[in-house]
Amino acid sequence: MSAPTLVTVDDVRAAADRLRGSIMRTPLIPAPWADPQRPLWIKPESLQVIGAFKVRGALNAIGRIDPDVRTRGVVAYSSGNHAQAVAYAAARFGIDAHIVMPEETPAVKVARTREHGARVVLCGAGRREAVAAQLVEETGATLVPPFDHPDVIAGQGTIGLEIAEDLPDVGTVLIPVSGGGLASGIGTAIRALCPDARIYGVEPELAADTAAGLRRGSRVSMSIEDRNRTIADGLRSQPSELTFAHLQHVLTDVLTVSEGQIRSAVAELAIRARLVSEPSGAVALAAYRHHRLPPGKTVIILSGGNIEADLLAQIVAQSPEVGVHQGN
Repeated sequence: MSAPTLVTVDDVRAAADRLRGSIMRTPLIPAPWADPQRPLWIKPESLQVIGAFKVRGALNAIGRIDPDVRTRGVVAYSSGNHAQAVAYAAARFGIDAHIVMPEETPAVKVARTREHGARVVLCGAGRREAVAAQLVEETGATLVPPFDHPDVIAGQGTIGLEIAEDLPDVGTVLIPVSGGGLASGIGTAIRALCPDARIYGVEPELAADTAAGLRRGSRVSMSIEDRNRTIADGLRSQPSELTFAHLQHVLTDVLTVSEGQIRSAVAELAIRARLVSEPSGAVALAAYRHHRLPPGKTVIILSGGNIEADLLAQIVAQSPEVGVHQGN
């Protein structure tokens, strides 16, 4: 079997041209309270219109579908953020969207997906791909996968282009990893434009299949039951053959963080940075706080901010950050 063809920085540049004017060019926000030996900037993709980075890949992929085919609509499967992104992008193109979501998806993500006009089909754990395939057959619509597609990867990679333009001497970039499309795309851009930078993927200890796979040199499978234990519901997927090949090529390493560290990072972002982050979006800050990283300018990707209000309130109320902040 031949190796997958990797996305190039030229593919990412083409995606950036395609997306110009359709997405927010998110800023790099300095974190003055961070370690002065590792100056920190936050890339808040939570500020995108659907609350997460996924809108980049969805718009790029749907924009690349032949217009005559695109009129039949699109199908996607996702635990939430890709669902919202495809629903939003489909509405922008004036086409139907059929979105398959697991029954355990947070209600806020299901509601926001429907708000964009999509038809949502809920399914049991481990059934997303099968139900999506059935919908494709029934409707003739085009499948837009959450990460396993070069156009999706290239769209997510536009984040890396922006980082390289705004902070060309970046030393370390920390990126949440699940299916691997985000890290594949950003890593492709950073590796090409900032070749001396260290690029770390970050995932929960309870869903650390990528870390295990890179150590072994081949993909490692974890059961859905094991992966569903983490609070980071957006990081429960596993890399595909395509994304794993990218991760092997672009990542320096993969770091893991505990459930408590993820919760603390959500609270720190809310209290110190005044940014709302879902648990999946906060893992990069957790790694910054709890791993011994080299000195130098560091960027973390806050990948999404779609969190239930009650969960955010609970995490913030239980955090030591509350007392520290009130005492300043």
